[in-house]
Amino acid sequence: MPVIPEAPAPLEGADKAALRKSALDRRKALPKDIRQRFAERLAREGLALAKRFGATTVSAFSAIGDEPDTLPLLEALAHGGFQTALPITVGRGSALIFRLWRPGEPTRAGQMNIKEPLPSALEVDPDLLFAPLAVFDRRGNRIGYGAGHYDRTLRALRAKGRAIAVGVAFSVCEAAAVPVEAHDERLDFVLTERELIATG
Repeated sequence: MPVIPEAPAPLEGADKAALRKSALDRRKALPKDIRQRFAERLAREGLALAKRFGATTVSAFSAIGDEPDTLPLLEALAHGGFQTALPITVGRGSALIFRLWRPGEPTRAGQMNIKEPLPSALEVDPDLLFAPLAVFDRRGNRIGYGAGHYDRTLRALRAKGRAIAVGVAFSVCEAAAVPVEAHDERLDFVLTERELIATG
């Protein structure tokens, strides 16, 4: 049985950059079998959440590097009859936009070589979002990768209506407390390979 590295409590005064680096180092060290099991769990639990909340359009992210694999989740959602979408990064300082995409449909390489739908795909506003992150705490605070895209996006979507945000992370990315700034948007849930955390 592989040993999963535990997430230590952050040092007092630790900033977001230090917490991010520590968590990403732990995530990188995770073995393949844990990653595979989480992909399967994410598909099951993610579909259950979409049904629970009666979601119409569900977005997930195109995983890069050692992020959790979201393709099984997108496949489960599409087979379950939900509209699925992927985010598109417009530029630094901007909110994301979302376009409809189903597994098997063509993509193109966007910023940072992340797969995204073609420009011809319909733009939509998801009401359930599965969001990437580097660090989280149990109050729903998250640290992303530093650009602030999801904070701006969630703020814009929530101003228009319902937008439930689920952070997707391995348990090693948990911190005792994440520093919070005025512009930060909280997650409603965090889904890990071990548990579904309701942050409200």
